[in-house]
Amino acid sequence: QVQLVESGGGLVQSGGSLRLSCVASGRTSSTYNMGWFRQAPGKEREFVTAISRTGSTTSYADSVKGRFTISRDNAKNTVYLQMNNLKPEDTAVYSCAADPVWGRLVVFRTPDYWGQGTQVTVSS
Repeated sequence: QVQLVESGGGLVQSGGSLRLSCVASGRTSSTYNMGWFRQAPGKEREFVTAISRTGSTTSYADSVKGRFTISRDNAKNTVYLQMNNLKPEDTAVYSCAADPVWGRLVVFRTPDYWGQGTQVTVSS
């Protein structure tokens, strides 16, 4: 079992930056591949990015490539999402997710564990 708590959301102007954090408790985060998903009002939840247990492999949705960067610090049981050049269409609730199986996180997008989410709002 792992519990995930996100922070760092807020209101930012278009072109601005935010860094989200997700702290894992329970089993050590290095046991899990970690990722971020987002859900905008009236839309389905979508995959944003993921990082493998050691940080050696990452995956990004095309819509955020070149603007978002995922990283992790296993000593702190924390995964980060650096978001640059934010656009109004990035407005959503961003949720952290974890799964020991990479495919469940990245391919099937059905991870075992979810955080509560943090709101990101980008104004135009």
